[in-house]
Amino acid sequence: MLVLDEPTNDLDIETLELLEELLQEYTGTLFLVSHDRAFIDNVVTQTIASEGDGTWREYAGGYQDWADYQAGRLRDEALAASSGKRSDARAAETTANAKAAAQKPGGGKLSWKEARELEELPQRISALESEQKAIGERLADARLYQSQPEEAQRLAARLSEIDDQLVQLLERWEALEG
Repeated sequence: MLVLDEPTNDLDIETLELLEELLQEYTGTLFLVSHDRAFIDNVVTQTIASEGDGTWREYAGGYQDWADYQAGRLRDEALAASSGKRSDARAAETTANAKAAAQKPGGGKLSWKEARELEELPQRISALESEQKAIGERLADARLYQSQPEEAQRLAARLSEIDDQLVQLLERWEALEG
C-alpha cells in the first residue's frame, strides 16, 4: 500500500510522467491526495470525496468522473425541483431500491454471476454517463425549450432516470467490490 500526499509538487514534466507511469503499473492499493486534477484522472480508478456534513462517498473513476457525476446530479435535482414532478415518496423508493440492489448475498466470495456483473458495470456506467452528457448538452440549448417543449420534458425525465440508474449501479459496484 502506498500513501502519497501531493506527490507532484516541484516535479518537472518528465518526472511527473514517469511517476504517473509507475503508479499506473502499481498493483497494490494507492491512497493519493493531490490538487493536480489531471494527475488524479491519469492515475486513480476510484475517488473518495467529501459530501459535506462529515459524509464521505466513494465514486468510480477520477476527479473528472466525480465532477461530471456531481454536475449531472445537481442539474437533475434542479430540473426536478423546478418541474415539481419528482415526489418525496419516489425519491425514498429510489433510495430503498438502490440499497436493496447493493446488498451482497452471502457476504463471501463473488459468485460467477456477480463476478460477471462486476466486470460489466464499468461499461454500463460509461454508456449511461455518455447518454447523460448528450442529453445535458441538448437541454443546455435554449431553443429546444422554445421549439420542442415536450421533447425537453421527455429529456429531463430521462436524465432523472439515468441519475437514478447511475446511483444504483455505483452502489452495486461498491457492494460487489467490498
